[in-house]
Amino acid sequence: MAKTSADAPLEAAGDPKHAVRATRSAGRKMRSLLLDAASPLFRERGLSGTAITDIAAAADAFPSQITYYFRTKEALFVECACRDLLYLARATEQAALKARTPRDYTHALAETVTASDSVAFFAEALALTRRRQDLAPLVERTIERLHSEGARAYAGQVERHGWRSLRAPDESSRRFWAVAIGVILEGYAMGRSPEELCAEMLRVLGEQAKSTEDTGRLRLVEERDASSNSNGED
Repeated sequence: MAKTSADAPLEAAGDPKHAVRATRSAGRKMRSLLLDAASPLFRERGLSGTAITDIAAAADAFPSQITYYFRTKEALFVECACRDLLYLARATEQAALKARTPRDYTHALAETVTASDSVAFFAEALALTRRRQDLAPLVERTIERLHSEGARAYAGQVERHGWRSLRAPDESSRRFWAVAIGVILEGYAMGRSPEELCAEMLRVLGEQAKSTEDTGRLRLVEERDASSNSNGED
């Protein structure tokens, strides 16, 4: 019995399914390492200023591994930008969790988004896919995930606090990111600071929802108006 137990790991290691799982795990790890190494280089130097050999050196990998996992430098660039944007979206959700009012919630989102260059990085990927339509599906999936996760997070906050949203969650999410991309790109071109970008985002977005307290005050005003109209008719 003892011998069988000792031999079991060796048998498992020789299992073809185990080998496939190990290969996939190693592949995912290498892809992640390459993305981690490439992202800061692309953000600092841009696509044309970053060589595959630079990325390989930063990741302690071979240039051939980059072409094996991503085919081209352009594909790696787009995947880096998409991943960074989704990381930013997750960070904005986390930053807004402590918000108690709709205004604080929107401010937390805008402040987090404008403090990062991830949106500008993603915009470069968008421009690249105009010439490389083979890379468009990744961008499309990223945008859809961005909107769906944003809508889910916003709907959760509305339900949690009992806010009255002025728009459907999906519409609010899509509008937020459309405004973010537009304001940040324009702001980068004008040399605006993150604080100025945040202020502009808040101005354009306006009110997103009303808190329970605001709704209560609005109801009182409506009831007063209705009462006044009724007395006037009498």
